[in-house]
Amino acid sequence: MMNIHNLSISFQGEYLFEDITFKLGNGDRIGLIGKNGAGKSTMLKILSKEMEPDTGQIAADKELKIGFLKQDIDFVLGRTVLEEAYEAFTEIKELEAKMEGINTQLAERTDYESEGYNQLMIDINELQHQYEILGGYNYQGDTEKILQGLGFKRPDFDKLTDTFSGGWRMRIELAKLLLQNNDILLLDEPTNHLDIESIIWLEGFLKNYPGAVAIVSHDKMFLDNVTNRTIEISLGRIYDYPKPYTKYLVLREELRTQQLASQKNQQKQIEQTEKLIEKFRAKASKATMAQSLIKKLDKIDRIEVDEDDNSVMTLNFPVSITPGKVVVETESVSKNYGDNQVLKNIDLLIERDTKTAFVGQNGQGKSTLAKIIVGDIKHDGYLKLGHNVQIGYFAQNQAEYLDGNKTVLDTMIDAANETNRSKVRDILGSFLFRGDEAEKYVRVLSGGERNRLALAKLMLQPFNVLIMDEPTNHLDIKSKNVLKEALKRFEGTLILVSHDRDFLQGLTNLVYEFKDHKIKEYLGDIDYYLEQRKVENLREVEKRTVVKKDAPKEKKHQSYEDQKKLKSLNNRLSNVESQINQLERDIKAIDLELEINYETVTSKPDFFDNYKKMKTDLQGFMEKWEGIQLEIEQFSV
Repeated sequence: MMNIHNLSISFQGEYLFEDITFKLGNGDRIGLIGKNGAGKSTMLKILSKEMEPDTGQIAADKELKIGFLKQDIDFVLGRTVLEEAYEAFTEIKELEAKMEGINTQLAERTDYESEGYNQLMIDINELQHQYEILGGYNYQGDTEKILQGLGFKRPDFDKLTDTFSGGWRMRIELAKLLLQNNDILLLDEPTNHLDIESIIWLEGFLKNYPGAVAIVSHDKMFLDNVTNRTIEISLGRIYDYPKPYTKYLVLREELRTQQLASQKNQQKQIEQTEKLIEKFRAKASKATMAQSLIKKLDKIDRIEVDEDDNSVMTLNFPVSITPGKVVVETESVSKNYGDNQVLKNIDLLIERDTKTAFVGQNGQGKSTLAKIIVGDIKHDGYLKLGHNVQIGYFAQNQAEYLDGNKTVLDTMIDAANETNRSKVRDILGSFLFRGDEAEKYVRVLSGGERNRLALAKLMLQPFNVLIMDEPTNHLDIKSKNVLKEALKRFEGTLILVSHDRDFLQGLTNLVYEFKDHKIKEYLGDIDYYLEQRKVENLREVEKRTVVKKDAPKEKKHQSYEDQKKLKSLNNRLSNVESQINQLERDIKAIDLELEINYETVTSKPDFFDNYKKMKTDLQGFMEKWEGIQLEIEQFSV
């Protein structure tokens, strides 16, 4: 299908990759991996013929159709979602225009017996035949199916594309590619703006795709579920294995281990040969033998061990000043976007030094609440930030706020102040923007490099509360690990919006699930939350949050004894709920007293023992409430 031979490309005198050779064939679903800036997106641009390589050849069939999903998308304003999606069918739309023109003529003319009229009838028949072959009578239905698979609802179809965020516009572009029946699909970070339902739908679509697919992604689960081949770009070379990502890593490590063992054995042989040469050189009678050994040594093909690019960014989040005990407090916070209610009567209390995860399906209000807390959007209800709270905010589309016409260095200098301007170069170096890398224009950076720059900018402001919305989008796997370790070390308060279980594991100690305009608190880490929800991963949780309108179930007839027991359980539940409410009010009142006059409050006899007992009692009542609730639910099964 496509042969790539001795491909090379360089930037500013340095090779991004050199003399790369591989093939793309039907049924290949390739995961293209590597560090941010290794050349993955550049490779896709070359394969799509959007960019010319310095050297090398790409041989492909003339009729080969290639679809390319880029990270940055330009849209023509003024089209609806459906109109933009229909742009996938250029041939069909051209035929429709021609058919409309001929039908207009046929309606206006009355010379039914003329040669010209007869020719129009022949032309319309031919066009209708072509139209049918190209799928003209099915494309509208196919378009609606694909759009719905990617998360659009029918009321969205007639909305203008410029009313949607960049993530939703990317979905429209992806829909167009999937509708075009391309021979090769090139997808650059396709899952970054998709919710779990859409990712799972896309996985199923790509698994059955008959052509070739090359995907740049840092989503390990997505790569494992879709790909059957992995190509890694590292230090200018490629490593190509017919395995999905996780199995590739195992094979790659096994190969390196074998190479190291073989290299070690070979080195021993070389050292022994060199000793013999030195020994024989000293004797005239052995000189010929020494020369023979030297020739033998020169002919040895030295075993090389594959190099690993282990350069990673250095990241630490310093705490500016210590805030009050309560960092964020909300009461009855609600948010509507027009007729769409996202949050309703949200009560939330975030305490100092907690690490909190916001989880749930896209559109349930996670990012909205984060934006409300940082003051980006208006809302109904009460919100108060605690004493001395300074918020650092990393938005989901943070990289979009960077000016493409500025250099990396200028971006940082413009964001710096008098006290930290001298540290800009050091900060950039710790984020792998060293030397000439700092002089690059932002517009030429990869998605991952832009995210790194946005993180570097964040370091220029003081904060003790860090709110991060999907910070791992575009970041390579090593950078994700560095960010995770830095967040573990962070001594301030963290609020993290993410659907990446691997990233959240061991990072947070409190989880809020967003569902049906509400939030539910889980006092534990992400594994505890999943255990309570009785699922293995966040994908299952987010799938289950989809509200399905099932046929109403027939109510089961209850005996008199069952009715008595249910009434008793409901009374017990109400009693426990009032105990929980009272304890929560008491603890909240003490927390406020602690904030105002810590020393006086804590000087009371047995204060800490009583305070701890209240929290233990609250946890006990919460567990009792869950037990009673489960018993009540048995009666409705």
